[in-house]
Amino acid sequence: MKILLIIISSYILYLSILFISQRKMLFPAYMIDVPKYAGDSIKSLEQNWIEMEDGPVETWFLPSQKESDNTAENTKSPVIIFAHGNGELIDFWADEFLYFAKQGISVLLVEYPGYGRSKGSPTQKSITQTFVKAYDLIAKRDDIDPDKIVFLGRSIGGGAVCSLARERKPAAIILMSAFINTKAFASKYLAPGALIRDPFDNLKVMEQFNGPALIIHGRHDELIPYDHGLKLHQACKNSKLITYDCGHNDCPPSLDTFINDVKIFLKESGI
Repeated sequence: MKILLIIISSYILYLSILFISQRKMLFPAYMIDVPKYAGDSIKSLEQNWIEMEDGPVETWFLPSQKESDNTAENTKSPVIIFAHGNGELIDFWADEFLYFAKQGISVLLVEYPGYGRSKGSPTQKSITQTFVKAYDLIAKRDDIDPDKIVFLGRSIGGGAVCSLARERKPAAIILMSAFINTKAFASKYLAPGALIRDPFDNLKVMEQFNGPALIIHGRHDELIPYDHGLKLHQACKNSKLITYDCGHNDCPPSLDTFINDVKIFLKESGI
């Protein structure tokens, strides 16, 4: 009986520690070195700040660089709202997404609270609130077509854009290396799913989403198994699945291939 009590007490202590520390594991912002501001290398980039309750959060906007006529319709561009992985910053993606701007698709890179130069703490709630406000601000711009706003999330960013999709309707959703939900990983730590504070239920969102969706996943993903990508694809009524021969941190293995695949998807979706 004493041994059993020790085991139970130890397990409860373990779960308590896991409950307290799980956000440090899910959002390791403290482990990421913040580079010297790199946005000045892109002349067209607009650095803006969203005022949130816990402090300002940074966004980078890459406006469309494609020449157009002066009619009101043709001065408005589609826009991709991008959410990065949990071990990244918006700084890491600006150069890559510059291609889309050159093709006539604006891009908004939104930082997470507590990441990089942004204030606050990252949680599902704070991230969702930030992205909702970012969406509302970008949708009001005169140079953006509010009917052609695309959500693109990589890894934990898939959770960010799916949470946003609960609050605002996108023209399309693109998920790369995304999970079905974070509760699916609880068993890995011998913990019940109810312990998860930020569930990010992407699967439920995709089940309810009727618009076009693109699911991209690495066949050899060692962090978020390929099966998660398959389930997201199967859950969405109007989705396309693209499989890359890669793992998690090297996805996409070819930037040119990724850009071309997204470009084809957006064309097929009328965006």
